[in-house]
Amino acid sequence: MLTGAGDEALLPAVVTAVQSAGRHIKGRFSSASRLGNRDEILAALHANDEESLGVLRGMLMQARPGAGWVEDELEVGELPPGEWWITDPVEGNINHIHGMADWCVTATLVRDNTPVLTVVHLPMTDNTYTAIRGGGAYLDGVRLHVSAKTKLDAALVGTGQAMPGEDRETYRRIGQSVTAMLENALVLRVSVPATLQLIQVAAGRMDAFWQYSQVRSGLLAGALLVEEAGGRISDTQGRPWSLTSGDFLAAASPLHGAAVDVLSSIS
Repeated sequence: MLTGAGDEALLPAVVTAVQSAGRHIKGRFSSASRLGNRDEILAALHANDEESLGVLRGMLMQARPGAGWVEDELEVGELPPGEWWITDPVEGNINHIHGMADWCVTATLVRDNTPVLTVVHLPMTDNTYTAIRGGGAYLDGVRLHVSAKTKLDAALVGTGQAMPGEDRETYRRIGQSVTAMLENALVLRVSVPATLQLIQVAAGRMDAFWQYSQVRSGLLAGALLVEEAGGRISDTQGRPWSLTSGDFLAAASPLHGAAVDVLSSIS
């Protein structure tokens, strides 16, 4: 097993890999993109993922040859023991192919089901977020801290869906939670992808984010960044979050209890 010092030594190679994949996919970006039907959308999503993985996979496996690789970015649940790379080669891919700038590339090293190192790169703004467990969270080398707000009625909060085709029960819970937060928070955002909201929580620009999902690739990077920036991670009932949890909440620590109070009413 790597120690924290070992993770620190690994970080530059992961940054290089994620930034390299990001530059490659930025070269495929067009603000004039206009897709006509579902088949075209799915083909474009797949092509972007394959292009990014063509850069990302080899560099990460070379950096940490003993780590496993999760093939499906939409997988849920616990991983086998040991180290695994969890990546989203184009998180917010749906935005990319529609000519919008809200997308990123992520890579997270998970050790025995705990995220220990993560890199999130935003190619359109050339920003890179990094975190190592126990070592803090950073944006381009500057330490991040979550919001110091203490009242939910002053909070900017957000949620979204993990993927198309969620079940009807999940849509019901999303809808009810949106209504509940509209009644309690100052402003609410509903958007994708999750990581681009979670980095805002880590940076103190947003105050809370929740999602009814177990999709690992959309939560692990942001979860580590928020924790290392001083925030709290749980499920929406306030219980410890793990890869077996059915939902997810990240919040600035002073607001976590108030967010749980609102969301725990959604059954």
